Amino acid sequence: MLVLPAPGGELLNWSPSGPRPPEPPKTPPSSRVAYAAAHVVADALADEPYAVDWDTTLAFREHLWSCGLGVAEAMDTAQRGMGLDWATTQELVSRTGAVAAGRRWCAGVGTDQLPPGPATVASIVDAWREQLDLVSRAGAVPVVMASRALAAAATGPDDYHAAYGKLLSEASGPVLLHWLGEQFDPALAGYWGHADVRAAARELAALCAEHAGAIAGVKVSVLDAEVEIEFRRALPDSVACYTGDDFNYPELIAGDAEGHSEALLGIFDPIAPVAAAGLRRLGDGDRAGFRALLDPTVPLAREIFRAPTRHYKTGVVFLAHLNGHQNHFRMIAGQESARTITHLATLLRLADEAGVLADPDLAEARMRPLLQAAGVV
Repeated sequence: MLVLPAPGGELLNWSPSGPRPPEPPKTPPSSRVAYAAAHVVADALADEPYAVDWDTTLAFREHLWSCGLGVAEAMDTAQRGMGLDWATTQELVSRTGAVAAGRRWCAGVGTDQLPPGPATVASIVDAWREQLDLVSRAGAVPVVMASRALAAAATGPDDYHAAYGKLLSEASGPVLLHWLGEQFDPALAGYWGHADVRAAARELAALCAEHAGAIAGVKVSVLDAEVEIEFRRALPDSVACYTGDDFNYPELIAGDAEGHSEALLGIFDPIAPVAAAGLRRLGDGDRAGFRALLDPTVPLAREIFRAPTRHYKTGVVFLAHLNGHQNHFRMIAGQESARTITHLATLLRLADEAGVLADPDLAEARMRPLLQAAGVV
């Protein structure tokens, strides 16, 4: 039994009592394309705060593949823009490509190698082009990520159309686009040239219609199910919608009579076995069984991704530690300090209720020293 702090300052006596994760399916989920955006594991014994433990990082990707999920590499879950620099990103993409062996994976194409300060549309396209080349050569599906530099440089929708249009006209194969809302990154406020999210969605849908031959899909991370459904229905038939909505993913993946969203989600990192088992049920036509597994994970996801949402990576790494995927709770650039002990205690309780804790005894043992360090008796 643990004594856990709860919101409001009270202390709770707690022991795990929830279900255990189901066994991953023997075959991959077939009814949806599903990627888990994977975190990176810090080297806790390195002298500098940005070192990566490559063996453990790659082992976690093997875990995701073993569940039948695709790996979304070098995305914001991997701390792009929050400690993972371009040099390390290049190595991450190359190392994952070397072990992928034909398994499903995609990788982020950003502009984070640009120097600080103002950038031009031309330099932004050049930066995307450099990263697109690396990702393509590594064998991944490229995911063109929203650019902080473009958000700062653009004066309106025309600049977005010019930048993306130039890149897409040169792409050697179809890419995914990634619309990351300002909840995840405040520097992306007003992306696509509009402060209103529905106006931004219309702008992006128009871009997809203009360049449908070069766009395989769009990942939407705006945490608004209605906006995503409206956007999904506005896309050309050849362009898939990938949900990045870590609040409403069960209903968006299940879909409706007019369509569904594929999945490219950070929450699939900590809940991979449950997500994979649910997707297998959906592939077998068991929508109720899919929701029965996935719906209990939503309170956990909403707590991990609560405001300030950009710090959700802390909860993802915390659960990887509790579940034995890494032997420490440290992050590159010290980001493990971004959330409170009360938040972490809430995650432990919700993970148990969601059936996400693989080994309750291990989770308790690993939580205890964190509580003691925080002064919780």
